[in-house]
Amino acid sequence: MVRVIFAFLLLGLLSACGETVPTGSKARILLLGDSLMATNRGSGLAVANALEKELGEDVIDRSVAGARYFYALPISGAAGMRITEQFTPGPWALVVMNGGGNDLLFNCGCGKCDDQLSRLISPDGTKGAIPEFVARIRATGAQVLYTGYLRTPGFQSPIENCDRIGNEMDRRLTKMAARDKGVRFVSLASVVPSGDTSYHQTDRIHPSPKGGAAIAKTIAKAMGR
Repeated sequence: MVRVIFAFLLLGLLSACGETVPTGSKARILLLGDSLMATNRGSGLAVANALEKELGEDVIDRSVAGARYFYALPISGAAGMRITEQFTPGPWALVVMNGGGNDLLFNCGCGKCDDQLSRLISPDGTKGAIPEFVARIRATGAQVLYTGYLRTPGFQSPIENCDRIGNEMDRRLTKMAARDKGVRFVSLASVVPSGDTSYHQTDRIHPSPKGGAAIAKTIAKAMGR
């Protein structure tokens, strides 16, 4: 587990920060998050790249691998390792985002994480770092589409024990979204067919290009596209 965590941190530091917002950009969609979103960006096969093809419009990708909500280091935090620092004000119609998984993995190993999860989002979906950040974005007029995480059904992975806490986070995010018509939660729990490892990298943690494309299709479908 220590090696896995170190790999996440190193990957995040190497990739921070995400895409800058070009001056005069007419993009209406901003994407934030962690390695679920950022993986494969170097080869042009990340979720944002696939989503651009699905929607036929630009997506500004500010995601950073390894990013968390609770991140203490100031310089790399400001560069995007702290998810809230990824947000750049603009005329966004929609902010697509994920996050929270690394807080559960790094801070409590996806084990005894009830307190950590409640710091992220309360059982009723009204309080915590995630609802507060979503409310901040919504105050700018943008809608928010928040995704969950891929699962690894039918095969083993280094984050196998994250399923229980991941399911509970999905439940809470669903409650958060139900309180605001401008917020949608999109579960990714059923995207990966049982036993199919092709949706993940060989580490069985990060999405493969196929997995990223499947995430983009799921997001586009939730948008009615």
